[in-house]
Amino acid sequence: MKLSGTEIVIECLKRENVKVVFGIPGGAIMPLYDTIDKKATFAHILTKHEQGAVHAADGYARATGEVGVCIATSGPGATNLVTGLANAYLDSIPIVAFTGQVISPLIGTDAFQEVDITGITLPITKNNYLVMDVKNLASTIKEAFYLARTGRPGPVLIDLPKDIQFAKTDFHYPDKDKYLGYRPTIRGNLNQIRKTADAIHEAIRPIIYAGGGIINSNATNELQALVNKTHIPVTTTLMGLGSFPENHDLSLGMLGMHGLYYANTAISEADLIIALGTRFDDRVTGNTKQFCPKAKFIHVDIDPAEISKNIKVDIPIVGDLKYVLTKLTQLVEPKKETEWLNRIAELKQKYPLQYQRDNQLRPQYIIEKLYELTKGDAIIVTDVGQHQMWAAQYYQYHQPRSFISSGGLGTMGFGLPAAIGAQIGCPNKKVVCIAGDGGFQMNIQELATVVKNKLPIITIIMNNGYLGMVRQWQELFFEKRYASTSLDGSPDFAKLVQVYGGKGVKVYTKDALDETLKEALSDNQFILIDCIIPPEENVFPMVSPGKAINHMLGENKS
Repeated sequence: MKLSGTEIVIECLKRENVKVVFGIPGGAIMPLYDTIDKKATFAHILTKHEQGAVHAADGYARATGEVGVCIATSGPGATNLVTGLANAYLDSIPIVAFTGQVISPLIGTDAFQEVDITGITLPITKNNYLVMDVKNLASTIKEAFYLARTGRPGPVLIDLPKDIQFAKTDFHYPDKDKYLGYRPTIRGNLNQIRKTADAIHEAIRPIIYAGGGIINSNATNELQALVNKTHIPVTTTLMGLGSFPENHDLSLGMLGMHGLYYANTAISEADLIIALGTRFDDRVTGNTKQFCPKAKFIHVDIDPAEISKNIKVDIPIVGDLKYVLTKLTQLVEPKKETEWLNRIAELKQKYPLQYQRDNQLRPQYIIEKLYELTKGDAIIVTDVGQHQMWAAQYYQYHQPRSFISSGGLGTMGFGLPAAIGAQIGCPNKKVVCIAGDGGFQMNIQELATVVKNKLPIITIIMNNGYLGMVRQWQELFFEKRYASTSLDGSPDFAKLVQVYGGKGVKVYTKDALDETLKEALSDNQFILIDCIIPPEENVFPMVSPGKAINHMLGENKS
């Protein structure tokens, strides 16, 4: 059966069980869009910007665990995907992106809307392809999906010249799912796992430091089984939120620059750190020379490049966390270090999260009220900034894939389009997008996508009139010189969303927020809640740059 290149793409996406793609058409990708219109079995969501499309595919992938798919045309369409691909790459999110390209004879001539997108994205994709022969297209797509979802997940890009989209060939979808030179290690070394079990047995003050790898490998149950047997307290990274239920007695919540004081203090006192699916990011470690000086380090990760990259480890294990934790739980002896757990309880009681509780509408109160009303049964999607940290600190995450945020790249403008992807991927879940008034305006055009597709996303804007996190640093480290951080001239968001055809409400008080949130959660339609908060509210605790993580500012602020 001979199929055109575009028909091959459609058939391959069907074989990969793709349910939805996000994108925008243009000249070089028009043949594919014509075939999508005629023959696709999946839904297509037209976003208003290509960055919106790739962030939506990212949010879809994080919420569902499936590969997100996006499409853009050549030139500016392709380059508009770059930030989103980098975002997915740093957070290990599986995406397959298709881009149009000029006809193959014109490649390298600086033709209209031609860019070398495979060259541009080489450092920020797991792999990428320029398809120059339609006979290779089906196998390329098969390989792209396999690479995106296996091992350490990540984005893959396929560039499609326009003539290749029209060309025809016999269609055959490969059966193989392994490729030369790519062999992720799934089964961790058993001797190293035994050494880990022995180290746990010998430790007096052990801590599990869990990252997004737990969620990517679907190993949350295995982590809980290990904790139930060993009674080791767990702290998580930003990307690891939801990997261990935060209402559990052994949860320490998030650690790092804006982590909880007792989490940072406890890990600094630990004698054994079991790092699971995390990369010892600088926002976690602070000054690496002063990071947990009393501890022995165990590091389990599917990516061997991460082992001892930032922190030298004593027991490295390369492997899939689901496999390694299953084996470790079988081998480890039951234990409970009562004195250590008493110390943890003491720290929690002495240094709880605190903020000024008064009649003002404060951001911490907003997050607490949201948790109280949802009881953790929601997908929280954030943009990047102060609101992101408040959402990480004051909402309790019980389930994996319930917290979606840009971690490694810290991409402002991520929140709204990612919430679109999450809501489409999980239509029966309540999706709440939390954004700042700065980042929200970076992809504000996706309000049209929300309204057009009748997506019941609750969007909360923490509106302080500033680029809040930058302003906080200017206050603390630049003598309050608020250089170019005031957002004077921002629109009235509640009125603006009404122009798009949605519902917008502006709230100034706790009572107004309570009433609006209750109504929004009982409704099943999109609403934007513009919360006017104090302009100089800061995120605390905070580790100053260059300091050890147990040296924190405002740890007991009241």
